[in-house]
Amino acid sequence: MTDSGAALREHLDGDGLLVCPGVHDPLTAAVADAVGFDTIYMTGYGTSLSKIGYPDAGFITMPEMIDNAANIQERISVPLIADADNGYGNATNVIRTVREYIKAGVGGIHIEDQTFPKRCGHTKGRQVIPREEAVGKIAAAADTRDERGEEFVLIARTDARGTGDGSVDEAIGRVNDFLDAGADVAFVEGPTDEDELRRIGREVDGRLVYNFVGDLGSSPYVDLPALDDWGFDIVLFPIAATLSTIANVYADFSAFAADPVAAMRRIDDEFNEQPFESLHEFSGFPDVVEWEEQYLPDEEQEKYDGSLGDDVA
Repeated sequence: MTDSGAALREHLDGDGLLVCPGVHDPLTAAVADAVGFDTIYMTGYGTSLSKIGYPDAGFITMPEMIDNAANIQERISVPLIADADNGYGNATNVIRTVREYIKAGVGGIHIEDQTFPKRCGHTKGRQVIPREEAVGKIAAAADTRDERGEEFVLIARTDARGTGDGSVDEAIGRVNDFLDAGADVAFVEGPTDEDELRRIGREVDGRLVYNFVGDLGSSPYVDLPALDDWGFDIVLFPIAATLSTIANVYADFSAFAADPVAAMRRIDDEFNEQPFESLHEFSGFPDVVEWEEQYLPDEEQEKYDGSLGDDVA
């Protein structure tokens, strides 16, 4: 049992939609945690782009994803839902994938039914494995959850709607089979309009995720009360922090190119408008000082006497 999994299940048992902003590293996760959300989501696309510099096209590996998830979960105070791509292999590989994510301490993961190499669920060219094979992978994941961390939340995703001949009927049939195989939550990737969302809400026999990708993908902008009314339980905003990071850093560095000193002054001013005492406060330096006082010899505190720099206590 993981504390994060238990907390995530408690949130799922509550009323209303569970809104999860997407983050790609511990820094963006710390910002989301400071703002205050019940659950945070680790994007696979953003993780691949920020950690290895490649798009979400099957380049990032399981250890790299789990390392990022573990570091994010360690930094935040709420449960993390992490992207686990297609489980990084067949059903036997999925067993290790789930074990490793449970060891990482996250609240839950989603696993999809794409072939390898997989790609972003809102790009052309996706393919899915046969339904029977996909059900076996979810069954393996569910059995591993039950053996290693029964509170861990397993979300089963299908990309069948986005394949060349995919239909919403096939997608609904797949996720219902995934729920029967032991998944806790169903995730139909890429519904194309509100009518499909209503159908999914009516015909999927279990909890539901909506992936709110905005202009990046094929799924529509939808008001959150409507999603709630249609029977959805979790809404992910997977690429929010990644798009924000790219757009804001590009704008700031463009200003740097024109006048670095003026740009730095403006960035300082904007940061100081945030509810943080300083970057050092936000990053956790006061905890370091407290640990030193608690565990190091008294003479170690002398290094602060007469030294220059910000007071990080």
